[in-house]
Amino acid sequence: MSAVLSSSAMQARRHIVFTATLAALAGLMFGLDVGVISGAQQFIQHDFAIDDRVIEYIVSSMMLGATLGAAGAGWLSGHFGRKRSLIFSAALFVVGSALSAAAWSPGTLIGARLVLGLAIGVAAFTAPMYLAEIAPEDKRGAMISTYQLMITIGIFVAFMSDTAFSYSENWRWMLGIIAVPGALFLLGVLGLPESPRWLLMRGRSDEARAVLGKLRGDDAVVTREVAAIEEQLRIPQRGWNLFFSNRNFRRSVGLGILLQVVQQLTGINVVMYYAPRIFADMGYATSASMWFTAVVGLTNVLATFIAIGFVDRIGRKPILYAGFVVMAVGLGVVGLLMHLGMATQTERLLAVAMLLFFVVGFAFSAGPLVWTLCSEIQPLKGRDFGIGVSTVTNWIGTFLVGVTFLTLLNHLGHANTFWLYAGFNVVFLLFTWALVPETKGVTLEHIEQKLMAGQPLRDIGR
Repeated sequence: MSAVLSSSAMQARRHIVFTATLAALAGLMFGLDVGVISGAQQFIQHDFAIDDRVIEYIVSSMMLGATLGAAGAGWLSGHFGRKRSLIFSAALFVVGSALSAAAWSPGTLIGARLVLGLAIGVAAFTAPMYLAEIAPEDKRGAMISTYQLMITIGIFVAFMSDTAFSYSENWRWMLGIIAVPGALFLLGVLGLPESPRWLLMRGRSDEARAVLGKLRGDDAVVTREVAAIEEQLRIPQRGWNLFFSNRNFRRSVGLGILLQVVQQLTGINVVMYYAPRIFADMGYATSASMWFTAVVGLTNVLATFIAIGFVDRIGRKPILYAGFVVMAVGLGVVGLLMHLGMATQTERLLAVAMLLFFVVGFAFSAGPLVWTLCSEIQPLKGRDFGIGVSTVTNWIGTFLVGVTFLTLLNHLGHANTFWLYAGFNVVFLLFTWALVPETKGVTLEHIEQKLMAGQPLRDIGR
């Protein structure tokens, strides 16, 4: 009997790993599409003979599409299911990538990137939710963290792909090659099971039990989990009603919005979307700029492990303080070097090192922790609404940063632009002290109780 149970448990473990890996690949596709435009834009600009303003529209159109996708993803995943939403997203990835490669005008490319943005918006909302709903309780945090890690890996892979194609200056291959992993992702998602939670929401309990049976391999565990989900589903989501009727819920939603604004104004997407341009402005040739951009992607991946390893040991606020200091120093020194001029190779390498220093600061702090906090501070009855508002805010902020950076460079100058973002990070130290709660080791129920009792936001984790 124990051998049968062991075999069943091992089979369930393989099934959950396979399912989770496929779902986490949505993060890889997300990262690929975020990173790929960085290296392609200089060649697009040359081929289409367009100015910086049009390049800003091409870069940021994806973020606008993602805003729309994220805004509609809640309805889509609730009405059609998590699996069908991921299939829809994967299909849009393939279509958008192919259209980008075939674009015959700047307007066509903007439209193609809007399609990619829709795919990213839907995937960014649905994939983490799906992972949370299929994961065993003791593996949930690791599996959701894996999704975030896959995003950084996707960005790095895109930067490396761009570097390889930069020698032929073929931007169409840069943008089109990601249709291949997109097609593989689409085929894989077709084999995913539906979320058992969604099936129970639709009254399909037999199907939910069958899915959980494959994922857990233990009938007793399945029975307990079904009962727990059904109990939780008795608490209705009242997001809009709660938002208009409860001042304390509006405070948590407002803090979620501010956290996302803070994340975007750190300046990270300035680097992720325009790194080759920044390195070129430091005096590096095209090939060197592309390789340094790939190093930025690798640094982003590796530094993410710092957050995974220390967030539950040190706490959220100390890591945020450290991250904002690192980011302010990194961008401040880059601005200073650009102001003084980089006449020597040593000065240019110092500028690169400080930009990487900034990336490390973001990757171990505001990058992952803002998302963690946004999910922790929302009360159960309004959690879907609060996280949804945070997600849409993130994409609006990304769009605004992407559509203004080159304009800031051209009007304020390089040094002043980097000093502006460095100054934002100094201000965010005060923001963290004044408003951000420490949620390490505190139950979500305790946070909700303090929030709804009207405690100051910074105290709801105490």
